[in-house]
Amino acid sequence: MTAISMHSGVFTNGHAIAEIVSKETGLKLILDKDIYEKTASRYSLKKETLERAVSGKAFVFNSFTHEKERAIAHLKTIVAEKLKDEPNSIFFGYLGMLIPENIRHVLRVLSISDTRHRVETGKARGLTEKEALKKIHSGDEKIFNWTQYLFQKEPWSPALYDIVIPADKMEVDAAARLIIDNIGNPAVKETQDSLQRVNDFILAAYVEKELTGKGHCVTVDADKDNVTIIIDKKVILLSHLEDELKSIAKSVPGVQSVTTKIGKNYYKADIYRKFDFELSYKVLLVDDERDFVQTLSERLHMRDVGAHVVYNGQEALEFADSEDFEVMVLDLKMPGIDGFETLRQVKQNHPDIEVIILTGHGNEDDKKKCLEMGAFAYLQKPADIDILTQTMKDAYAKVRLNKEKKA
Repeated sequence: MTAISMHSGVFTNGHAIAEIVSKETGLKLILDKDIYEKTASRYSLKKETLERAVSGKAFVFNSFTHEKERAIAHLKTIVAEKLKDEPNSIFFGYLGMLIPENIRHVLRVLSISDTRHRVETGKARGLTEKEALKKIHSGDEKIFNWTQYLFQKEPWSPALYDIVIPADKMEVDAAARLIIDNIGNPAVKETQDSLQRVNDFILAAYVEKELTGKGHCVTVDADKDNVTIIIDKKVILLSHLEDELKSIAKSVPGVQSVTTKIGKNYYKADIYRKFDFELSYKVLLVDDERDFVQTLSERLHMRDVGAHVVYNGQEALEFADSEDFEVMVLDLKMPGIDGFETLRQVKQNHPDIEVIILTGHGNEDDKKKCLEMGAFAYLQKPADIDILTQTMKDAYAKVRLNKEKKA
């Protein structure tokens, strides 16, 4: 039986088409939310983090943490397993696109139409034109980011699909019939080679998961029991990195041999950076003195600390509501919401974030007040960079200890 990977533009009836195909063929309908939930449950990851990795919304600290790559590597393992264990399935959504192109018994389908038709469909469902356009643009941006990330292609590129359904010209039943009729096409029939490629997909996914779990950011291919790791960013001690990658990969059950090779982007400007989950952490710097805080951020980057900068308390509070990080370095005297109020709200709404006060305007009374409000430490400008860095490490150690106690 042929499996199906299908997605659709907003307001193109893709889900309704998939449901008909599922009902008439007996193929199980697997939605993205099913994969997100299983991945989150098995690996103790946040479902929101997994969804964000696919949506294209930026991870501010990703150059240090590889959160996006790590999330996608975990998602791949679940997609690969489902393709192996539930081969008679329809993967509806974006995650079916993780299935490698060389697995030929997967029929790849897109349902799409022009914007005008989709707007009219949205209006027929009770939305205003503005509301419909907003939904369409949001959905199109998400799938554009996803296909750019995976394939460096636009989402509507015919090269990505076996069937493109024009939703403005084909009724739902006719579209479903077109898919059903093509399930038996010899071009997408199971073969021993394509079934072996599923096993390769599983093995590569598990190796990639292990590597990203150790802080590495690489691509993995597998051919039977042989694994190839592609290094796509420049590294100073390449042989040392290769040895480490091979050692990790060989620990994965089923791996017989491991080779490494240089990717096509290796000689571009990016430098390979391993994220150390034991020692590395994410810091938000909050200070309205722009030159000072930018210089501090650069100095921390040189010490492999992932630092992001905002310039006032309001930005800091919004960032805390939308991003995961462990440590905040906070100035007290800022326009608008000052450091005291920022500290109060952060400790109230995000008590796990440790806050280090770094100010040039404070006194002993301010210090006492901040520590009573829950600040981890109180430092005066100009603080020695080594003392500041050590204080951050101590704050992060407290965060980790608290997480371990809760686990």
